[in-house]
Formats: sequence, C-alpha cells, structure tokens
Amino acid sequence: MNANFYCVIMAGGSGTRFWPMSRAARPKQFLQVASTGKSFIRHTYERFARIIPEENILVVTTDRLGNLVREHLPELKEENLLLEPYGRDTAPCIAYATYTLLKRNPKATMVVTPADHIIAGQETFADDILKAMEYSSGKDILMTLGMTPTRPDPNYGYIQVSGGRCKCEDNTAVKVKTFTEKPDVELAKVFIESGEFFWNSGIFVWSAESIRAEMERHLPEVTRLFAGWQNAIGSPVEDMFIEKAYSDCIKISIDYGVMEKTAKAWLYPAHFKWADVGTWESLYNIVRQKDGDGNVFNSENILSKDNVETLVISEDKDKLMAVSGLKDFIVIDTHDALLICPKSDKRVKDFISGLAMPGYEQYK
Repeated sequence: MNANFYCVIMAGGSGTRFWPMSRAARPKQFLQVASTGKSFIRHTYERFARIIPEENILVVTTDRLGNLVREHLPELKEENLLLEPYGRDTAPCIAYATYTLLKRNPKATMVVTPADHIIAGQETFADDILKAMEYSSGKDILMTLGMTPTRPDPNYGYIQVSGGRCKCEDNTAVKVKTFTEKPDVELAKVFIESGEFFWNSGIFVWSAESIRAEMERHLPEVTRLFAGWQNAIGSPVEDMFIEKAYSDCIKISIDYGVMEKTAKAWLYPAHFKWADVGTWESLYNIVRQKDGDGNVFNSENILSKDNVETLVISEDKDKLMAVSGLKDFIVIDTHDALLICPKSDKRVKDFISGLAMPGYEQYK
C-alpha cells in the first residue's frame, strides 16, 4: 500500500429523503444495507481499507454523529475522526480534511467519497481507484470518477468530457468540458444520446496540494476562514479554531464551488457497478428483483393486490401488510412512522418537508 495515499469518507449527511428510516439521530449512512448486517459507512470503510492503509483513512462528520461513527467503526483512530460543529455541505468538509492532511503529509494524494454508496465488483473498484490515484499523484489536476449512464436519471449530476465517451475506451483519464447538476429528464436524454456525458459519481481523487490551491482560488470565502490552519490543526486549540471557522462558513458543495469553475477537472471512467441511493425512488430503480408488475417488497409477509411499480418496505418482517391498488407509490413502515406517497423524488421531498412544522419534531 502507498503510504502517501489517503481516503476521506464524508459521513455528515442527514439523509432526509430516506425518511422515515433515516432520522436526524441515525441518518442513512448508519442504516444497514439490504440483509448484509453492515451499514453503508461500514461497507465504505472496509471497501477502502483493502487499498488504503487504515491509519490513512479519515472520516468527517458532524459532532452530533461522532459517537455513531465510533460505534460503527471502532477501529478508526480518534485523530482520524474530524468533527464538524455544523453541516456546511461538501466544500467546507473537504477543506477541513485537506488542511488536516497537508499538516500530516504535504505529499498526500486523497480519494474523497460519500459514506452511502452501493458498490458491486470489489476487485474492479479497487483497480479503478488505485489507477485514478496513481494518475493524479504528482499531477496538478482534480479527478472525478465518472460512471457510464444507463438511463436519463434526473437525480444525478452529468459530466461532459472532451472527445466523448468513446475517448475513454482505452481506460485513460480525459479532460472535463462541463458539469451539469441534476438536469430534467428531457435534457438528460439529450446528454446520453450525445455520447459525451458520464454520471458524476461524487468520488474525487486529487493531491491535497492541488485541491488546496483550487479551493483558495475559487472559494476564498471558505478557505480564508481556515487562515492559520498550519498552527491550529493538530494542536489543543483545533476544536476552537474549527468552531469559529464553521460559524461564519457558507453552505456550498465542492461541485458548485470548485469543480464547475476549475480548468483542471479531469475524469477517470469507472468500470465497477455503482449506485448513489439518495432516495426511495433511486433504491427502487436499482433493485433488479421485481415481481411481474414491477413491485419491490422487502418481506414475504406483504399481501399485495393490483399494485404496479410500487415499493413496500417494512422494518417489522413479522407484521402483515396488506397493500392494494397503488401505482408508482412507496410505502415505508417503521416502528413509529408510516410513509405512503407517490414514488416521485420531488413529491416525497415536498411531502416530508412538513416534518419541520411544530408538533412533528420527534419524528425528524
């Protein structure tokens, strides 16, 4: 294993669109994946521990989720758990991790990943990640792993590359032309038919020095808050320093803040099977085992009649659920909440926003 290779796992998300199973006290990344008995974050850690020295794996999360990370990753060194006082999206998270790594190893090359992806094909995954890291090591570029799109999905970001996808047939990195965040279905169809676009996996590879320079160039409103990091990070005043930095920090993603602006964006075409399961609809889309009417059930104890392309999930496998006459719906049953809603991601998002109303805080 390369001692200069590091992994940063971003685990501070709230997973609100996976309600009611994902809650503020235990968001999606800490939920079990299918019937594996392991959480999303546990799978992510083990996936990278195969190719990155474990002492070089960092997890960034919010302070309120720190104990959950410790519970799911008991072997993680305490100094490798970076706690944000507030969630500020991915750019501040990556800034904190970058300055931490620069303090430890100025030659660091880092892979940055969300904690809640589903990955199949572990050997291929390891090969792709290591090739991207080797390519990026020592080069002044910002690399994104791109996935070949299989459908015009409006839930993903799209990346256009120079020369189109055919340019990637020799499995080499290519220059990025444009980023488009979550287009509508019609525009996504145009993108796919053009043969020039990949899905943005949200997995990034770059040297710590390269991302530092580009963040300071394109996001000075964030990086200026970390002025003095050389003396503060790794010292007894780190917590106080980070608290102050985050108190004044804007909420912004690395995609919008840097990747859409930089002239140094490159893409490596990934070959492993990947799914960013951010919503119930996206979960439905990746499940292959559907019944003859396109329904997905997680239990044999579900009585179904006249349902079409509907997702039904129950935490209590012993409870009999009778569902009839639904088309394109989701039914999610937990011990204290039941969600019945059209499967459309937008409809779900709009519907559960009502949890912010007085009287419903206990269910968030």
